[in-house]
Amino acid sequence: MKWLVNLPAPALLVLVYLSWIAIGAALLMLPISSTHGISLSDALFTSTSAVTVTGLVVVDTGSAYTMFGQGVVMLLIQLGGMGLMTFAVMVLSSLGLRIGMTHRRYLREEMGLASFSGLIDLVWTIFRIVLVCELLGMMLMSIVFVPEFGWREGLWQAAFHSISAFNNAGFSLFPDSLMGYVDNPIIIFTVSVQFIIGGLGFAVLSDILLFRKWRRFSLHTRLMLVGTLVLICGTCVIYGLLEWSNPETLGGLHSLQSKLQAIWFESVTPRTAGFNSMNTAGMHDSTALFTMVLMVIGAGSTSTAGGIKVTTAVVLLMATIAFFKNSGRMRAFGYSVGLEQGLKVMALLTVSLFVILIGLFILVGTHHHINFLDAAFEVTSAFGTVGLSRGATGELNDIGRLVICTIMFLGRLGPLTLGFFLASKTPPRVKYPEGEVYLG
Repeated sequence: MKWLVNLPAPALLVLVYLSWIAIGAALLMLPISSTHGISLSDALFTSTSAVTVTGLVVVDTGSAYTMFGQGVVMLLIQLGGMGLMTFAVMVLSSLGLRIGMTHRRYLREEMGLASFSGLIDLVWTIFRIVLVCELLGMMLMSIVFVPEFGWREGLWQAAFHSISAFNNAGFSLFPDSLMGYVDNPIIIFTVSVQFIIGGLGFAVLSDILLFRKWRRFSLHTRLMLVGTLVLICGTCVIYGLLEWSNPETLGGLHSLQSKLQAIWFESVTPRTAGFNSMNTAGMHDSTALFTMVLMVIGAGSTSTAGGIKVTTAVVLLMATIAFFKNSGRMRAFGYSVGLEQGLKVMALLTVSLFVILIGLFILVGTHHHINFLDAAFEVTSAFGTVGLSRGATGELNDIGRLVICTIMFLGRLGPLTLGFFLASKTPPRVKYPEGEVYLG
């Protein structure tokens, strides 16, 4: 087993996530897990989607799986959302076992952090935040679900949707997700606030809990909070303008309250939550394209969300502004951001685009009956681990399912994990003269 210890951190993360996907698929294949039996392909797709907290499904979770099967899905969501290495370190720490440098290195890689400072404290902060938010979400949603379904089923529905919401998984036990509750403010706002909090990132939440004052927040926290606020406000306006009179989405809702709640919900869910309160397939093409951009951006680093992350998009914008200003540094809130951060952003964006485009190319080439926009939407949703769908998931053949599973997997691990895994660590021995390249 020494070879495991010597593995690079990204490689071990790949093995750990693949192992849990295989275990999850095996559990879902058990007769006790499904109501009428499912195929290996169905089980593998569901397990991958749950571990990567995506939410794309090929069978209806509420009707295809028994309570045991739904419990397996819920456990996979929880492990995938918190991070498998985070969960392992928490267990070791609670047993009083020493957390060595090897474990810390793997944990840092999984959480996308730059240093080892405060890692174990952050793990326990994550646990406390997860526990409180999920319990509160369950209690609030039980107000609606218990009277509707009874105590046993109502509490189960509340627990499942609370865990799925906080972990940005998008799994629902209803075949139409949350479309049936678009006019219910308790469900709409409880679910949306949960996945917004989960999507901010545990580093941001830790800053807020510890310092509670803007001037003491780190640059990452400030960029994340401002970027999230701007995205939410801007998206609400754009969604409202694009879909207000569309009879298949907002136009089909009869009350102003329902329309405003749907606008709010659909504005925040594309950034990796995956629940929907209106018909995603009925959106205008312009809205679908805008949604794809949001899915690529995603939410926060060290969070339960996917995508390239909000801070990456902000740094990319800062680098562009710095270039046109002919400035050698990127600045924000009295801090400067180094050139290496700009290079990291470009690497992340490049790898992300390659993953999306290659996946789309294969999917379109093997599924001529699927509309191009629907295929692009599906691939983008998988990469951002979002889970929103325009209905193409159910039409995928085995090749298509494999493509989407691979993209979900890469989207959860993060493009940079793949890049660092493939990159050479050998320092250059020869220096070359600088040449000039004409760009643009």
